[in-house]
Amino acid sequence: MNESFIQTTGGDPVPRTETGQAELRESQRERLMAAARDVFARKGWAATMADIAAEASVSQGLAYRYFAGKGEIVQALMEQAMAKAPLPSAQGLSGTPWERLEELTRQILQARRERAGFYRILLHALDDPAAPAEIRERVRGQGRRFRDMLLEVIAEGQAAGEVALGDPQELALALLAVFSGLSSPALGGAQGALGRVPSAEVVLRMLRPGRGQEEKA
Repeated sequence: MNESFIQTTGGDPVPRTETGQAELRESQRERLMAAARDVFARKGWAATMADIAAEASVSQGLAYRYFAGKGEIVQALMEQAMAKAPLPSAQGLSGTPWERLEELTRQILQARRERAGFYRILLHALDDPAAPAEIRERVRGQGRRFRDMLLEVIAEGQAAGEVALGDPQELALALLAVFSGLSSPALGGAQGALGRVPSAEVVLRMLRPGRGQEEKA
């Protein structure tokens, strides 16, 4: 049936209201977006419009009514991912460097638990050469900003004797590797190989100062 009509209890189709049509269009678009998110999280950028339509249980023709092609839905999906899976910020956080590092870690781990699919998509964008260059660069740029923020907090923590000694860049890289690994399909996605995301306390143990350092501080 044409989507501009609805079925009455008597069986006769009547025109939808303008509001009803808008709500239907938005509902169908969101359904396709949700399907695209799941498909891209599993298959990466090799996923096709046919895959997305099948996931949403709609025809390809209907999918193309809402998105001109794969490129358009990829762009919309990445905009959604960047909006719903933002990196935490140290701005506005109070406390010691270690306390701020703990809060940043808690935020990123919580996001991994709640928005696993979006982080899988961002990870695919970094690793898959088929991902659009513009999108890959945007994700890299976001990653660089988060890395620089971690470096700053780690360096402050070292100066205060709260973070293990060593090259701050290596420590930040180790922490980033943990975050990325929690979105890796090889580790079971955001739930990890053991079916759960570790706590901030567990993740940050490697950055705790050793006994000798604590005594010197």
